[in-house]
Amino acid sequence: MTLLQATDIRVRLGDNDVLAGIDVGLKPGELVGLIGPNGAGKTTLLRVLARLLDPDTGSLVYDGAPVAGIDRRAFAREVAYLAQNAPLHWPITVRRLVALGRIPRLGPWTRPTHADAAAIDTALAQADIADLSERIVTTLSGGERLRTLLARALATEPRVLLADEPIAALDPYHQLHVMQLLRELAGRGGAVIAVLHDLTLAARFCDRLVLLDGGKIVADGPPDAVLNPANIETVYRIDAHFGRVGDQAYVVPWTRRAPPGDEPC
Repeated sequence: MTLLQATDIRVRLGDNDVLAGIDVGLKPGELVGLIGPNGAGKTTLLRVLARLLDPDTGSLVYDGAPVAGIDRRAFAREVAYLAQNAPLHWPITVRRLVALGRIPRLGPWTRPTHADAAAIDTALAQADIADLSERIVTTLSGGERLRTLLARALATEPRVLLADEPIAALDPYHQLHVMQLLRELAGRGGAVIAVLHDLTLAARFCDRLVLLDGGKIVADGPPDAVLNPANIETVYRIDAHFGRVGDQAYVVPWTRRAPPGDEPC
């Protein structure tokens, strides 16, 4: 069963195909890493999946039903989106910001219930920011802001989480914490797709990797199959060291490859 399926997605900006013929699906229980170099189309694809950007062609199906026929509020209860570098301009507390994640689950003129408060408490704890709940969000560090926005998405209690660089601003402790959290969310029957640049964490925690380059899917499969030397060299233009700790793989970017035309004679 595929929970969220995108088929033949094409997005054009001017004369350029930002995405060209993308087919990607997300199954319950999966943590999928969306990887690739800057400008590959990862954020654009995530925005299409979140219904924030209409593709020029292609279709999107959620739980067997065309997304176009699903009420946006109902879709927002099922699918949460964590944006990259989302601005925080309002001087409100962390708890009040996280509480905004409950809006899709509240009816018109409905007050939050004890269940809403419990969902907010759980999200604060999951993102490891319960001790920051009364802080003003504009005073937070970059990493604290990112975890606050993650908590807001988690407070929705979605079946699907679309996360754009959820560990980019985090210290190593919290990178591992968030990746484990995403792994647990998927393990409870949900589904997560996350844009990642750390190839080792992608290899360790993800069930599947989708490698994008130039708006096209280069590879889609288990981490060991996708993160091979040929793909790393061709797509990222680097050489890397590969190894294992027990049954877990790691990939360490090591040297840049010369741009085309700059190779030594």
